[in-house]
Amino acid sequence: MAKNESSVGLLLASPPADLELNQWLHRELRAAILDRRLKPGARLPSTRQLARQYQISRGTVTTAFEQLRDEGYLEGQIGSGTYVAKDIPDGLLQARGMAGISKRTAHSRATLSSRGERISSTSLAIKPVTHAGRAFRAYHPALDVFPLHLWSRMVARRSRQSSRILLAGGEPAGYRPLREALAGYLGSMRGVKCSQEQVVIVSGIQQALDIVARLVLDPGDAVWMENPGYIGASAALRAAGGEMVPIPVDKNGLNVRTGVNSCPQARLAYVTPAHQFPLGVVLSLERRLALLNWANEARAWIFEDDYDSEYRYSGRPFPALQGLDQSGSVIYAGSFNKMLFPSLRLGYLVLPPRLVEPFVAARSIVDRYPPVLDQAVVCDFMVEGYFGQHIRRMREIYAERRLALIDAARSELQGLLRVDDLPAGLHTNGWFECGISDRQATAAASAAEIEVMSLSSFGVGRRVPNGLMLGFATVNPAATKAAVTRLAKVLENLKRNL
Repeated sequence: MAKNESSVGLLLASPPADLELNQWLHRELRAAILDRRLKPGARLPSTRQLARQYQISRGTVTTAFEQLRDEGYLEGQIGSGTYVAKDIPDGLLQARGMAGISKRTAHSRATLSSRGERISSTSLAIKPVTHAGRAFRAYHPALDVFPLHLWSRMVARRSRQSSRILLAGGEPAGYRPLREALAGYLGSMRGVKCSQEQVVIVSGIQQALDIVARLVLDPGDAVWMENPGYIGASAALRAAGGEMVPIPVDKNGLNVRTGVNSCPQARLAYVTPAHQFPLGVVLSLERRLALLNWANEARAWIFEDDYDSEYRYSGRPFPALQGLDQSGSVIYAGSFNKMLFPSLRLGYLVLPPRLVEPFVAARSIVDRYPPVLDQAVVCDFMVEGYFGQHIRRMREIYAERRLALIDAARSELQGLLRVDDLPAGLHTNGWFECGISDRQATAAASAAEIEVMSLSSFGVGRRVPNGLMLGFATVNPAATKAAVTRLAKVLENLKRNL
């Protein structure tokens, strides 16, 4: 016999409940070929025989055979005999999954691009969240008081009422009703001058920075970066090829004069003027005007990260720098991830008119458009008044939690850590009054299940701050004192060992 007749007795694993039968049969027959249980040239049983043997429909067998033939594993025609292909590459026949591949063969000789190397060397480690309310996590809002039941009802309602048009796709610039709602909100609450045509929805500040950097920076272009400043911004801008120029921050914010003297030709300045991250200071009016004047004369861009300015506990929030811009130099960015919840992954940009079309074109390439249903729910949340209510309620809650932390720190951390009385944001800062290293303190606190961040990790150069960032939003007042006491014990142990 020219052909090997083995196969009618071929034993296949039972089909799992979560896999369609044709997919199961395709997988099992492919595995039998790769494992050489079915050798090249072997004749397979007829579709009728396999269907009878495994009590499945003949159409299911036919579909699996056709897919395997299209992939090159089988040859011949149904009805005249189906055979295992003779010319399957030996390397494919030896496949056993990644567990069976040696280290030598697992590593391709292909290399990363220069940009790929920059990205991989500047990426930010994201740890899985295992506890939503741990003290003193700096970046998170108070999820314990988020109106989850209301949000769930709005998600369910929007899902029930969604039209097919809403499900079919979206615009690269984002859901138009949400952009309209944002334009009105930002104009009245943040002093931003814009139309809805200038508003673009993004997944957050990181995506905004990534796309903006691709559009306005060439490799080697200089970027003014606040020092200390947000490391997520510097990572994104460095990944695009930007050369970071650290500009010192003092009690009046970014020192614009130093920037002009040291690097007047920079193409971009990244700033957090309403609430500088991480020091919490406000960029003075004099420096705002100086920054805008420099950008206009240098034909440079300003990226204004307005990440949590809604949360100010004395007086009204400071208006956006963008509202003073006369030359169209400011790219204004904000996010729902701190105002609502982090996993929402929705933010927004207000772009100068001449940057709108290029940005939308770039956005269409990166990920087409943001998730439409999430945008629609946020839009409902805003236009029905719940967003404003939520911000006002959270401002009261955060003011209470902020005072609880400051009071506990004054009684428990004397001689160890001097805690600032910052009037805004979701965190405050503590400065060491002894010789403890903030990075050493961060590691020791983590071992005691306390989350703090070293301020020195946000600085560049020799004169970096030595202190801790302490988030207060995630900890209710009743638990704050106990958490501060635990932190005090950690710091006392470190102080004794100096």
